[in-house]
Amino acid sequence: MSAGSIAPGGRSDPPSGRIRLLVSDIDGTLVTRDKRLTPGVLAAAGRLREAGIRLALVSSRPARGMDMFIEPLALDTPRAGLNGGEILAPDGTLLSRLPLAADAARETLETLDAYGVEPWLFAEGEWLIRPHAEGPAGGPFAEREFRAVRLPPTVVEDFSAHHHRIGKIMGSSNDHPLLERVERELQERLGARVNAHRSQLYFLDVTNPEANKGRAALELARLLDVAPDEMACIGDMGNDISMLDVAGLAIAMGNGTEEVRQAAHLVTASNEEDGWALAVDRLLLPRRP
Repeated sequence: MSAGSIAPGGRSDPPSGRIRLLVSDIDGTLVTRDKRLTPGVLAAAGRLREAGIRLALVSSRPARGMDMFIEPLALDTPRAGLNGGEILAPDGTLLSRLPLAADAARETLETLDAYGVEPWLFAEGEWLIRPHAEGPAGGPFAEREFRAVRLPPTVVEDFSAHHHRIGKIMGSSNDHPLLERVERELQERLGARVNAHRSQLYFLDVTNPEANKGRAALELARLLDVAPDEMACIGDMGNDISMLDVAGLAIAMGNGTEEVRQAAHLVTASNEEDGWALAVDRLLLPRRP
């Protein structure tokens, strides 16, 4: 797909002709690879606001790791973190939290350790990592995550005391095929006890089975008094598919996986080509209330 173009996705039902809410993923969608909001995205968010279309964010990030977007995007809507594992009101008040069951958390951590995948815990607003005899605490991706979410990690010797309060376990690895295998194994072995999806090729998120972006998007729409068929959703990875499935207008990023493209009505340009802004101008503004 060439820059600046819109392509059809794989979803065959007709998209909604009226949109009052956009629920957007962040990483790989709203921001560039280096986690920037481009001038084009900021301007498009302003046009969205002027058109009377609300904007709400949902992410695999912890909700506190989304705070830096509130002011530049002039957000006055609730936000969902940890793939819907926690939802905060516009003022930061906790509205809901869905922790992992302690036994599912323990089995997930045992599996990640067995495969050599670095585990992190996100628990009640904290990011917990383990020390290493060699190399940085939390593994090679910890510094990248800190720059993205701006939430300092806490180093703990042992995760076992925290199994009962985990909102999300994140596994990180440079071995992308390995992480894909671990994703399948965890979902097959733990079944309905967890929701396991990669949020990036190098990150695997494991949450409460009810903590998924589809449920989160529907709750955000309910809180904003918007019908699901008047909601658009946009994303790029497998953990975004559940929200694309419940959207009146489902949009995949051009950098999205083929699975995501097949779940979308339409495909915009990549996050390095201002695909989010293009989707606002070409797909959302013509559908304003």
